[in-house]
Amino acid sequence: MDRIPDDRFVAAAAISVPGEKIVCLTFDDGPSPNTAPILEALAQYNARATFFVTAQPVNEPYFDQLRAIADAHHQIALHSATHRYDQIYESDTAFWLDIKSLRQTLSSYVDVENLCWLRFPGGSTNTISHRYGGRQIMSTLIEQAEEKGYRWIDWNVCAEDATAAHPDADAIVNNVCGGAEGKDVCVVLMHDTAATGETVKALPGILAWFEERGYHFCTVEEMYTMTDGG
Repeated sequence: MDRIPDDRFVAAAAISVPGEKIVCLTFDDGPSPNTAPILEALAQYNARATFFVTAQPVNEPYFDQLRAIADAHHQIALHSATHRYDQIYESDTAFWLDIKSLRQTLSSYVDVENLCWLRFPGGSTNTISHRYGGRQIMSTLIEQAEEKGYRWIDWNVCAEDATAAHPDADAIVNNVCGGAEGKDVCVVLMHDTAATGETVKALPGILAWFEERGYHFCTVEEMYTMTDGG
């Protein structure tokens, strides 16, 4: 997965919240068997988060967790139906058909009418997509997303919890806290999959670190309304 430069983590809005430090904890690729324990950890710190969900076969047994996410007042946002780069990035048409499929699946569980936030698989500057849709595919999709009324966001802090290194909980805490050091606004990329149990173990330490330093936990949508974008 390509890393996203710090100055490219959010589209449109210039992030500036004078006198306040904020953190958006974001979880990609769920729901999963780890969704429930993630929600439990967040509840202990009264922390709201954003879940960029998918509709892959591995997600299907856990779609009921979408209601739990919404009932706990977290934000549900769009990631991909298939998360297959070779399919979704084959063309701009393929990408939007994937998002349409995702919305249709989610509609059986949550109100999709106001779901307007998305995260591009691999991030907005990924180069893997070039193999399938050419060098201009991401710039085309970004332009089209804004034309369609979508808002998109990357990240500026990464847990590295979905890498081949398979970091343990301590390493994930260090990745997040080290990446967040010195930043007043943090958008943290983590993952909600069956393979990220160590992320669940890391969450209490991550939440405590941000709380002790006076950060305000908020969803991506809440961050947007707190800034010039709202």
